[in-house]
Amino acid sequence: MRKLRFLISLITDANDYQLEQAVSAEQMARKLGVETQIVFADSDAITQSTQILKAIQSPAAARPDAIAFEPVGGTGLPQVARAAVSAGIGWAILNRDAEYIAELRKASGPPVFSVSSDQIEIGRIQGRQFAALLPRGGSVLYIQGPSENPAAKERTFGMQGTKPDNVEIVMLKAQWTEESAQRTVRSWLKLATSQKGQIDLIGAQNDSMAMGARNAFQELTNESDRDRWLKLPFTGCDGQPKTGQSWVRSGLLAATVFMPPNAGQAIDMLFQALQLKKQQPDRAVMVPESIPALDALSPAKF
Repeated sequence: MRKLRFLISLITDANDYQLEQAVSAEQMARKLGVETQIVFADSDAITQSTQILKAIQSPAAARPDAIAFEPVGGTGLPQVARAAVSAGIGWAILNRDAEYIAELRKASGPPVFSVSSDQIEIGRIQGRQFAALLPRGGSVLYIQGPSENPAAKERTFGMQGTKPDNVEIVMLKAQWTEESAQRTVRSWLKLATSQKGQIDLIGAQNDSMAMGARNAFQELTNESDRDRWLKLPFTGCDGQPKTGQSWVRSGLLAATVFMPPNAGQAIDMLFQALQLKKQQPDRAVMVPESIPALDALSPAKF
């Protein structure tokens, strides 16, 4: 029997969660005996759509049986999805809901579904972490992902819904990577507004950006300013074992939110549908959790 071939399209190789997504995909592929090609889009939606369309339009003998991808931009590439399904290629979208899924599933064609973590719940957990770390209130320098990204919007919405009223948010934006957050915080520190209000905690929508913020504060030449910033609690999301969880254990992060990689689950679901002919749900959701547990968080000391 011919081995199934899957294309896995991920956002960037400069983000720890995306790298864990690749590992998750590779491990599941080996377990199931599936061939995989993993490509990274360098955080560029046009690059991603081009990479996927090239695979869809390749000769039949080289064409993947299914594609699993985590979108870079604000859309789930609906036209690319339709092209894939028209070519008989299965389609799994990671960490994103897409309205076209219901439409494409109506036809008796290849499997189409999404696999996601609960992005709003991730934000809610982070808001509860802010409450535990700042029981008397305070200000959080909050580094959000790209404005057009639904996951960034949903995490912000969840955080705003659970943070206490006495916790104020100062919002910055970056591109999910350590380097982008470092540049963003570095630029913010040059503004007069950065000196006017007291910040009590740095919260980022992923661990890489939290560490990028630390790097920006580490660059400060004034020793007392540098020490004051670096003594604040830093929190992130993604919570992968080798990065976020390790940084919590070492004290570089006060907390993170564990977001299980789901590329492996998507490959398993595609395999079940294509090889074993088992019907798959239109949406699978993985549950995040606080690290450490919320009741184990101690108030920040200043």
